[in-house]
Amino acid sequence: MVKLAMTDLRTRTIKANGLTFTADEMGEGDAVALFLHGFPESRWSWRHQLPLLAGMGWRAVAPDMRGYGQSSRPGGVEAYKVDRLVEDVAGMFDALGAKRRLLIAHDWGALVAWVFAIERRLPLDGLIIMNVPHPGALARVRWNVRQWLRSWYIGFFQLPAIPERALTAGGGRMVVKAFRDSAIDKSRFTDADLEPFRRNVLEPGAATAMVNYYRANFPGLGRYGKGPRIEVPTLMVWGEEDVALGIELTEDYEPFVADLTLNRLPGVSHWVQQEAPEAVNARMEAWLRARGLA
Repeated sequence: MVKLAMTDLRTRTIKANGLTFTADEMGEGDAVALFLHGFPESRWSWRHQLPLLAGMGWRAVAPDMRGYGQSSRPGGVEAYKVDRLVEDVAGMFDALGAKRRLLIAHDWGALVAWVFAIERRLPLDGLIIMNVPHPGALARVRWNVRQWLRSWYIGFFQLPAIPERALTAGGGRMVVKAFRDSAIDKSRFTDADLEPFRRNVLEPGAATAMVNYYRANFPGLGRYGKGPRIEVPTLMVWGEEDVALGIELTEDYEPFVADLTLNRLPGVSHWVQQEAPEAVNARMEAWLRARGLA
């Protein structure tokens, strides 16, 4: 494996699906590993994983999702429906000339990745999911009071204007607090680590775009749980101390995924790839090699 450092990183724009995406990129070629971040994050979420994948021969690309960072920020709730986010992913793969495709995704990015794989929008060589369940697993707990109490913020985000004010108050204090309050190893979330996320939420229109992911897609994601079983080899890495998503959401995936490898990490929070990058990277590397993807 080639050893790469963040000094090898390039920042570029990708034009896809009628939008422009700002992305960090390492490596070359037409084997593309596309990284999809979650809320309230950005491409910076993948700073620990890009060198690993590039060193294993992939062109590792981490974009800011639509509405985030310096990527296009279309207006209106409808612009953030999951089917449009799936088309963004397909468009980016095409724009990058991908002939082999790997999706690596966390949180909201993982929901998009699940739907991309369920709908078989483009062929994938592998799928790596972090701390978000398959929509079918999520649908199974729709009447579970404990899970809905964990996910109270989804209801809060349906309110007009108030969530945006909360996210931007005090210079983005709520974003910093979201990471630190729920992390187990808080040393992984220094001011420098969190500054890109804090700064991003303060960009004009960014807070509304971020919240619109929730407004556009809840309820409604459950229908994707009835889609065809995913045949793509899939790795799910899960920090067990996720305050928003119960560990039971990782269980009984045989109806949903034909070839699933589950790696649960005790003592790690929802922000798994940032809080425990060494453990996450080791499991990713082992799985990719075992599946002939390196």
